[in-house]
Amino acid sequence: MKSMLIRNAIIVSQDINRSVFRGNILIEGNRIAYTGPEEKGADEIIDGTGSIAMPGMINTHCHVAMTHLRGQIDDVPLSSFLERTFKLDGERTEKGLYNSALLGIREMVHSGVTSFLDLYYSEDVIARAVEKAGIRGFLAWNTLDEDKTTQKGNPVKNAHHFIGEFRGRDLVTPAIGVQGIYVAGDETYLSALDVADREDTIIHGHLAETREEVYNFVKASKGERPIEHLSKIGFLGPRFIAAHSVWATLNEVRLLSKASASVSWNPVSNAKLGVGGIAPIPEYLNNGVTVSIGSDSTASNNSQDVISSMKFGSIWVKNDRWNPASTNAQMLLDMVTVNAAASLKRKDIGVIAPGMLADIVLMDAGNPRMAPTTISNAVSNIVYSADTSCVSDVIVNGVILKRGGSLLRPAYEDLPFEDYN
Repeated sequence: MKSMLIRNAIIVSQDINRSVFRGNILIEGNRIAYTGPEEKGADEIIDGTGSIAMPGMINTHCHVAMTHLRGQIDDVPLSSFLERTFKLDGERTEKGLYNSALLGIREMVHSGVTSFLDLYYSEDVIARAVEKAGIRGFLAWNTLDEDKTTQKGNPVKNAHHFIGEFRGRDLVTPAIGVQGIYVAGDETYLSALDVADREDTIIHGHLAETREEVYNFVKASKGERPIEHLSKIGFLGPRFIAAHSVWATLNEVRLLSKASASVSWNPVSNAKLGVGGIAPIPEYLNNGVTVSIGSDSTASNNSQDVISSMKFGSIWVKNDRWNPASTNAQMLLDMVTVNAAASLKRKDIGVIAPGMLADIVLMDAGNPRMAPTTISNAVSNIVYSADTSCVSDVIVNGVILKRGGSLLRPAYEDLPFEDYN
């Protein structure tokens, strides 16, 4: 079993005490074997002097196979955005899906993301890209009503088949998703829940993203809001990770909390698409809802960078609430590590501690954006000062994917300039 030692780094552990200390991390195989002051022997040594070691970041909402649409659907309302993307989705090839997924995964690894939750169809193709690239992928096959899809066959059955085919992999965790209440009726939602219960997976889907979505549903249902309706039919529960959830009332916040559902907040995408509101993050947190962070697609965000999402999201809430204390750096760092892991029902990622999987990011604390960095300001510097240029090394499952600022995996080389459709 190969061993690796990261020596003399500032370790932002994200353990239960949120300990930050200078020390060493021993990796044996794909797991962390030791953290502390002792410098253990190892087959490979990475000098962490001048670096922050932190858990790999977890992006809890994206559509990685849409990376080829970067800069192609900008500056339009969400309704026009969705109309355009639905049309393009129906014209894609398997090769294009694979290449575009690799393109997005490359960006995520470059920016310090070691795990991501994806929502799309053809997740079997994306799973191949995940394993080729060496990242950790939680892949939710998207479902919607059969008369509204471009998928061949029944979407729920497609998702069920995908879960059966890909369960038990090291890097791929299959799951089921639901596109949204505007294209999925009760039967689709409850069928997806049944699959998740039988196969013990999470469920992921868009919810209450825009005022138009909410008001259209209220009108059609004669008064019910989307979150209220999903609660009434028994869909909400601890398996569900709701993307966006911007337009939620305090009553709906409490319904999500009561159901132990979680929320993936996508502040950059929501702001860029002009959804006209800001997610009630303080209310979610005060009511015990687990909140994580997603990038959304590169079509709507233009990047897969969750570092910028942390800073922007925090500042957006502070300004909206006229209160700089309404969020803090530790809250935001929790969202891309321990909160995300909890949402995904994983107890082996999101923390640097013995027994955890070795998904670790090193940040160059000597980068001009981060200097000076000490034990006392390391968390704040990650959230408010860092950008992707600060990410020097990325380790996933005990394998180095980025070293000294350079991507190492052959999967990231020679991607085509075109051929992503």
